[in-house]
Amino acid sequence: MSLYEKTGYLNSEFKMFHLSDNGLEEFNFHYHDFQKIILFIKGNVTYCIEGKSYFLKPYDVILVGSGEIHKPIINDNSTYERIIIYVSTNFVNSYKEKSYDLNYCFEKVKSENSNVLRLESLKNSKLYKVFKELENSYNDYEYANELYRKILFLEFMIQLNRAAMNNNISYIETYESNTTISRIIEFIHNNIKEDLSIDIISKSLFLNKYYLMHLFKSETGYTIGNYITSKRLLLAKSMIDNNISVTTACYECGFNSYSAFSRAYKKQFGVSARNN
Repeated sequence: MSLYEKTGYLNSEFKMFHLSDNGLEEFNFHYHDFQKIILFIKGNVTYCIEGKSYFLKPYDVILVGSGEIHKPIINDNSTYERIIIYVSTNFVNSYKEKSYDLNYCFEKVKSENSNVLRLESLKNSKLYKVFKELENSYNDYEYANELYRKILFLEFMIQLNRAAMNNNISYIETYESNTTISRIIEFIHNNIKEDLSIDIISKSLFLNKYYLMHLFKSETGYTIGNYITSKRLLLAKSMIDNNISVTTACYECGFNSYSAFSRAYKKQFGVSARNN
């Protein structure tokens, strides 16, 4: 079993789903090797991403980056309805010039330290109109329907990025977030290529190491060591996907042993790093 559960697969540039669940279904923490956009429609849901929690309101837009560990928590029996778009990271990154970058919105949420966008009157916006046109295009079987869907998707991404730059949008604050967990995750992210033993993390954050290990496991469901290894493997995969050599990716991502890296990579992704 991989250190974290990888769910969802994407064999195209993007994919769209309209989903509804009833009842108190439990979701595990998981990640994707692509980016994910969610339009929350209704339900009583708290969304957890990388140690932060957000209480959602209808028509919030959630942006989950590639490799980010996340899950929804369903708070009652009301219907949980949402529209999800899986987006190929390489596809989005291919639309980057001096005057635009379709990946800007994912970078913006990182800088704002919030994964959730809340736009006033979203249902009256151009963004929502294009979003619904994109959803309806999946029932369109007319001439050049796949090309038309791609054009709509690109228009949607343009509108989403414009919204991310707009002063009328809010990046909502975390809800009931454990600030200690957030500090731990931020420290790991900032030092992922360095030595990250439990002793080093606990001393750097002035935390008892046994408290640190217990807290992280209780809050995320995973050991801190497994989290670090998963993050390093995801970073290595991204580097390899961008034509960086496997050996370079191994050591640049904080692994001290190539054989240990190779075994962990195959266990996590099901393929050899050299066959990726």
